[in-house]
Amino acid sequence: MFSIMEQEHRFDLTPFTVPHNKKIKLSDYDPGYVGQIEGKKQSKETLQEDISDLADAQELLWASKQNSVLIVFQALDAAGKDGTIKHVLSGVNPQGCDVFSFKVPTEEERLHNFLWRPERYLPPRGKIAIFNRSYYEEVLVVRVHPEILNHEWLPKSIRNAPLDDIWQSRFNEINDWEKRLEDNGITVIKFFLNLSKDEQRRRFLDRLNTPGKQWKCSPGDFKERPHWEKYQFVYEEMLNATSTEHAPWYVIPADNKWYMRAVVADVITSRIEEMDLSYPEVTPEHLASLMEVKKKLENEGAEAVV
Repeated sequence: MFSIMEQEHRFDLTPFTVPHNKKIKLSDYDPGYVGQIEGKKQSKETLQEDISDLADAQELLWASKQNSVLIVFQALDAAGKDGTIKHVLSGVNPQGCDVFSFKVPTEEERLHNFLWRPERYLPPRGKIAIFNRSYYEEVLVVRVHPEILNHEWLPKSIRNAPLDDIWQSRFNEINDWEKRLEDNGITVIKFFLNLSKDEQRRRFLDRLNTPGKQWKCSPGDFKERPHWEKYQFVYEEMLNATSTEHAPWYVIPADNKWYMRAVVADVITSRIEEMDLSYPEVTPEHLASLMEVKKKLENEGAEAVV
């Protein structure tokens, strides 16, 4: 029985993992941290090794049909979500992976509980689903702009409640929902790509000054930057409220894309390896029929040589 548990972690993941039993300060996480790797070259080599291991892990996940994986990416604009997904998942079989981007909710989605939308995109057994932004927008963007609640369906019990009660209610719903996913074999891996304000400014200017990148930009991309400090606060609150033992958050330094991608790949690979999956066992009857086919094919080869 083949397993991939023999692989070793390339990073100590402790500095990136938000503990479930104590509060953290987001300011304690350095967006420029690269302390566990010796430069860009080594980081790229590590990423390639993890991409290869992740491809093997995903094949085993697909074959075993025992579990599935939900990967959540949250970040401010220009943190590198799209590029990270592209690079880290480059070796994964497209049949076993789906990516969903969470834009502004549709009218139908607003008429449901905020967890109705992600429920529809959960991965079946054997597959990976990636949420590029997610249901966490409901305690991030909506918290920075609470007027959005005026256009959402809210249960009567909290419709006129203080805002702090609404956010706490949503934190509780998220934790309960993610626990149910875990209990049903869906491993939830959550990344916050932690970008500094200076690096965001540099990347915005790079996009605006580069003709080949200007098509990616719209004035709306920059409207949240004035709310930077508020976002830091709501992200910190979210991380503390929803990093649980069964679904921890990982705060990934995002100022250096090469380092960020290597760490993300290592986290995903490590979490799948921890499942201790194995390929399906072949029954004696099935094996006997396969050996008959093998014998016929070998005989065909022998006859061809004669």
